[in-house]
Amino acid sequence: AMDFRPAEMRDLPRIQAVYRGIVKQMNSRQIQIWDDVYPCAFFAGDITERRLYVLCRREEILSAFALCGTNPGEKAVKWQKDRCRALYLERFGVNADYSGRGIGSLMLEKAKETAKNAGADYLRLFVAEENRPAIGLYSKNGFLRCGGIYGEAIGDGSLLREYGFETAL
Repeated sequence: AMDFRPAEMRDLPRIQAVYRGIVKQMNSRQIQIWDDVYPCAFFAGDITERRLYVLCRREEILSAFALCGTNPGEKAVKWQKDRCRALYLERFGVNADYSGRGIGSLMLEKAKETAKNAGADYLRLFVAEENRPAIGLYSKNGFLRCGGIYGEAIGDGSLLREYGFETAL
């Protein structure tokens, strides 16, 4: 049986191990967006703020995501509605050992449900333009791309071009 719940501090080492595996998988596919620092350095804060959720089977972490109230790119794209309550899906990942098994779609349903229960009208996210697998997953699960591009400055001074996607809840 799978268990969906808020992450706890005791989960942290296992979550970080799973995400190191995801980074490795992404790099092998030439999707070089995440690294040693992001997203792993953010999980402890996410857990403290009670905004990180995990899907587990017994002790194994299958997937995780954070739901955040704001995002630095929120003004860069043209959302369907300006005045509404939105939550941002961040640091969403599926354990590399479980990719292609429907876990991503299941977890996006959980994210929508959780955001709706928290009073949000929209669930929004940003995705790097080269991350084709993620774009396909979001599109398949009812997220629509909005106009505009968020250029996020990353460590080495380059810009990561990100699309904004959203779904009404």
